Amino acid sequence: MRKFYVLAICLFVFFSTNGQDKASAYPLISHDTYFSIWSFSNELNESVTKHWTGKEQSLIGIIKVDNQFYRFLGSESKTYKQILPATDEANYQASYTFDKPANNWNNISFNDASWKKDYAPFGDDKTAKTKWNTDEIFYRRKFSIAKTSSAKKYLKLSHDDNVIVYLNGKTIYEKEGWVHDYIYIPLADGSLKAGENILAIDCKNTAGGRHLDAGLVEEIPQGAKILLAKQTNVSIQATNTKYTFTAGGVNLDVTFTSPLLLDDIKLTARPISYITYTVKSDDAKPHQVDVYFSASSNLAVNTTNQPVSIWKSSKNNLSILKAGTVEQPILQKKNDDLRIDWGYLYVAIPAKFNAKQFIGKQAANLNGFKSSKYPSAAQVLNTKEMDLSSVIPFGTVTAKPIEKYIMLGYDDVKSVEYFGEQLLPIWKKNGAKNFEDQLVLANTEYPSIFSKTKAFDTKLYADALKSGGKEYANLCKLAYRQSIAAHKIVYAPNGDILFLSKENFSGGFINTVDVTYPSAPEYLVYNPELLKGMLNGIFYYAESGKWKKPYPAHDIGVYPQANGQTYGEDMPVEEAGNMIILAAAITKADGNPKYAEKHWAVMSIWADYLLKEGLDPANQLCTDDFAGHLARNANLSVKAIVALGGYAQMAQKLGKTDIATKYRTAALAMAQEWQKLADGGNHFALTFNDKTTWSQKYNLVWDKLLDLKLFPAEVYKKEINYYLTKQNEFGLPLDSRKTYTKSDWIMWTATLTDNEADFQKFIKPIYKYSQETTSKVPISDWHETTTGKMVGFQARSVVGGYFIKMLADKWNIK
Repeated sequence: MRKFYVLAICLFVFFSTNGQDKASAYPLISHDTYFSIWSFSNELNESVTKHWTGKEQSLIGIIKVDNQFYRFLGSESKTYKQILPATDEANYQASYTFDKPANNWNNISFNDASWKKDYAPFGDDKTAKTKWNTDEIFYRRKFSIAKTSSAKKYLKLSHDDNVIVYLNGKTIYEKEGWVHDYIYIPLADGSLKAGENILAIDCKNTAGGRHLDAGLVEEIPQGAKILLAKQTNVSIQATNTKYTFTAGGVNLDVTFTSPLLLDDIKLTARPISYITYTVKSDDAKPHQVDVYFSASSNLAVNTTNQPVSIWKSSKNNLSILKAGTVEQPILQKKNDDLRIDWGYLYVAIPAKFNAKQFIGKQAANLNGFKSSKYPSAAQVLNTKEMDLSSVIPFGTVTAKPIEKYIMLGYDDVKSVEYFGEQLLPIWKKNGAKNFEDQLVLANTEYPSIFSKTKAFDTKLYADALKSGGKEYANLCKLAYRQSIAAHKIVYAPNGDILFLSKENFSGGFINTVDVTYPSAPEYLVYNPELLKGMLNGIFYYAESGKWKKPYPAHDIGVYPQANGQTYGEDMPVEEAGNMIILAAAITKADGNPKYAEKHWAVMSIWADYLLKEGLDPANQLCTDDFAGHLARNANLSVKAIVALGGYAQMAQKLGKTDIATKYRTAALAMAQEWQKLADGGNHFALTFNDKTTWSQKYNLVWDKLLDLKLFPAEVYKKEINYYLTKQNEFGLPLDSRKTYTKSDWIMWTATLTDNEADFQKFIKPIYKYSQETTSKVPISDWHETTTGKMVGFQARSVVGGYFIKMLADKWNIK
């Protein structure tokens, strides 16, 4: 009977890990916050591949079968002809005023002779050519065209903040908010007319910076369309995303592998991914096959108007293409919606595959593949938006599979700035000099790495399946790469490992403590050294004297510049509780208190702060800062109490018996008082002063995981029973104020359950959200429970929190 059970589990895992998967976005290349490429469509060949921010970073794949062409990866990028250039194409002047004009100001007949006229863009940053520092600007730009064509036309716009755009007196676009780059808004047919036209814009500043630039373009029609390969399957695993296609009598498997194996830090930190192609005949006939791959030079720029240079070379049995910006502004920019514009992109192919590599514009390279007439330049200097293209011949393909692969790598030269020092990537820290040598090493290790990733994927899924069931396992495999790729691994000048997060689409802060806190379970499961790397920067900031307050900093900068906190205000109880709880978790994972001992002095300061201020917190922010300030926050109070219990536990392991007794006694007393302050009858309140409110008490999970026994099991049970009456279609709301939620916190709340049935009641709505959301982005951890749409955030590391049930089982917590 036991053998049958084991066989059944193995078969279930096999079919589960090889079936059709669905996600809000599909990870292709996943290494760090800069080297991160996704498919935002269910079909790999349905749209242009993108960086996690949504900016196009095009990868294209085409298979040629017996002189017929089928696209399986990405889509051709749109190209445009300028009608009215924006400043990335040409200098221009526009009329403007900061004073509110007459109502007909947006009509062509309006007399703007009294307005000023100067060069765009208008704004208050260093890119602005004309200073705008008021609350509002009105912009007019007259132009004439001889005739209009039938081509699709677009408004090309970059604005900060709220904007209304008029063309010939009619509103063509309106938006509240701002954008970081140019956006393209389709124009209705007939919007433009032969002769004189007027583009008019009203832009308001509400907060932050100011910026305005605009133009008009028309789409250049593409050549003859390439047929689409038929996608028959997609499987997302922890380190691999595999697509299967049929095209012209052959089967094509395409596997994207980012070998993020956390027990091997050097390998995880090496920014090289593999794209593996496996081709075989599916109709018992031989076929002649070539595979085309191209990567846009936009993978190496922040904005598409940045000039790049590209080189072709060969080294140690590799054929290599390399691209990078001309300027190379290493670590000069810091922001949230930002892509790397220094360092170098590499496309490398083993020489034994006899690939043809070439450089050119996307359309020209595609035509070269079709005609077998390839551009021959060995380098192209100071250009824009080029493709690095390769053709791999597979020769005659029969029923026997043929496998070949490409390596995609990124040398960022310097990875982050850490308190004034620019830190090298790990591979350079180990004494290596050339990135090409890393490509050679990755090529040599390909067979073993590919095998290891497959084995790891199978084990992760099996462990997650055992821990939480099929839907939980599917969520964990979706989260694994996303969480890791929102970090960068480096070593501090003192030799400490640093695993630095970026708050993707939530401020861009680096090493944020209350992002580390929800992310931690994944790293406690797979390598606690990386969790230490998430805490080390914050400990250094305090222990060096650079941060002098009696609680930890919120962050140490804005990515990639980690030079000190930049967030607008502190989160005293939140961050003190987070750091102490996670140090206690590391102590449990290590089985010894050495890490706690190293940082005991500063943690003692933080523990004293929590002892004084933690039970009934003052009006302040917690990690859910988007919900606003809150006084007397019951969940934040739980964090302080659990942190003090964790501090006492570490003290006991260090032989500090008196301290352990003092703080455990205090934590127990605070837990008793908390139950009185928060008691709302059939639940515990959001705030102590309003018993009609409620909230998820996800911080309680560490009382359970650390086996502190500060709160009785009845507290967990009362809350769980109440939450189950508040569920919506796509999950449990965060609290009684809104219907939105955080999926990572739901996972923590679910882990407080004492039975499988209740656990599944929390998991199923999150899984439903992951499958049915219309928000096509890398997992957004902040979504509406009524509609399943994202509210904000995407591609963040906090989905590492999904692994908390696996952590509980690893620690044998019932």
